[in-house]
Amino acid sequence: MANIPNCPQCNSEYAYEDGNLFICPECANEWTQDSLDAAEAANKTVDSNGNELQDGDMVSIIKDIKVKGGSGPLKMGTKAKIRLVDGPDGHNIQSKFDGVGVLYIKSEFVKKI
Repeated sequence: MANIPNCPQCNSEYAYEDGNLFICPECANEWTQDSLDAAEAANKTVDSNGNELQDGDMVSIIKDIKVKGGSGPLKMGTKAKIRLVDGPDGHNIQSKFDGVGVLYIKSEFVKKI
């Protein structure tokens, strides 16, 4: 018997395969393996070079970033340890910087060290 994944909508273990579709008898959801792979890839957080980021990674800022309410910009090359979050306005990284405090940053402005 093939390894059939649980339903991504209701997490039912009673899903079955019909051709290239998986079908859930409990919620009537239908999906393909390709849609599962695409959803999994969309949930990954990547840096400016395409490297996958995880909690606790060290990153470097790739360009000067203006800080609202701050005395000056966050300079290129500043290093910090990150935490992945679902922050405001698409900011998906949280980090603490010396002299600035805790900031939310978009992953496109950092590179993994």
